[in-house]
Amino acid sequence: MLGNKQSQKLFALKFSLFLFCGVGLFAGYAGSSVSAATDDYSIIASVQNQTLINGTTNRVPVAGVSVTVTKADGTIVGSGITDDNGSCTIAVPSRDAYSISIDESTLPDGLVLIDAEKAQVSIPKDLFTTNTKRVTFFTGEGAAAGASEIERILQRLADGVRLGIIIAMCSVGLSLVFGTTGLTNFAHGEMVTFGGLVAFYFNVILEIPILISGPVVIALGGLFGLFFNWGIFARLTKRGIGLISQLVVTVGLSIMLRNIFLFQFGGRTKQLSSYSKQVNIEIGPIGITPRDLTTAILGVIILVSVALFLQRSRLGKAIRAVSDNVQLASATGIDTRKVIKVVWFAGGALAATGGIFRGLDEQVSFSMGSDLLFLMFAGITLGGLGSAFGALIGGFFIGIFVEMSSLFVPSELKVAPALFILIVVLIVRPQGILGKSQRVG
Repeated sequence: MLGNKQSQKLFALKFSLFLFCGVGLFAGYAGSSVSAATDDYSIIASVQNQTLINGTTNRVPVAGVSVTVTKADGTIVGSGITDDNGSCTIAVPSRDAYSISIDESTLPDGLVLIDAEKAQVSIPKDLFTTNTKRVTFFTGEGAAAGASEIERILQRLADGVRLGIIIAMCSVGLSLVFGTTGLTNFAHGEMVTFGGLVAFYFNVILEIPILISGPVVIALGGLFGLFFNWGIFARLTKRGIGLISQLVVTVGLSIMLRNIFLFQFGGRTKQLSSYSKQVNIEIGPIGITPRDLTTAILGVIILVSVALFLQRSRLGKAIRAVSDNVQLASATGIDTRKVIKVVWFAGGALAATGGIFRGLDEQVSFSMGSDLLFLMFAGITLGGLGSAFGALIGGFFIGIFVEMSSLFVPSELKVAPALFILIVVLIVRPQGILGKSQRVG
């Protein structure tokens, strides 16, 4: 009789897991269907005059330029004239193949396209992946034409450092959760997205400056991480659910959250209102906005603080002990449950911080975290699985590598070399830079 009850409980638990993942998949389908049914489709065309001053590229909007959108068969869908921001929005009936062209005769006197062959741009149907597609036409002198190779390398290096700081910040929590619980959390990207979208809500909808709303968003990100632990994974662990099953739950959770974000915020990228219009400042041959410079400095301060906390504080040492060996740490009197709660809170807070910084840098969207997820995995794999310091170092170098690779491959493929590094590291040195090789068997 007891065996039958245990079997029934086990079956009920498995069925609940299956139902949870099924709901996530259904929500993904329903969310995308509703979004596709209710959101409008449009193409945003922008005309920017690009000039090169001391190796720094400056762009100024060009108003009064006529833009036309046509279908593949030549049928005119719509037209518009760029406003003071140099852009115009043209509604289109559906996701389809379109051709966007500008009337060069409407360009202001003295302005010509950098590339005369790009007066018309085609968008294939398979690249119309969101409700809004952006196309930019450039007039003036191209940065690549006037900048030296050294200047291009230094600019890409600076951009890579900024990206590396964000990846490292987001990767620490992911690595610590893996080290303390053994869980590979594929929903960590949605924790980054949560930070970016909540920051957008406070900053744009409620009109609260990012300096005031930022700390609140970071705290909410930490609570979001705690909810993951308390509401899902701590309960699954308590019931003896294996890590493979929990990994499947994270995949379903990721799909569900991503489509909830899509349903609530739409598929268009959105810009935070704080510090949105800034001009590059020149630091030698490198051009950077004050906003990006400030976020980079804050990111370095946060990463150094995290490293010092893990290295010198009592709680930080306990976290590292649990990451190294949970059973041994528990045997020495460390409260592992408390440590895991702290790790989930810290991971959520750092992910939300990365989401805010990424939103300031590249705008926010429903998929901004999932776009960074595999770069985070590449970073923690390069640095060493389960090692917080490894995640810091690995994420930093992956960001630099991604931006530097755009010097040799098209910018659309710059992420591919980083994923290739992930494969190479797993084959050559699976323990990563700071990981220790272990004998199995």
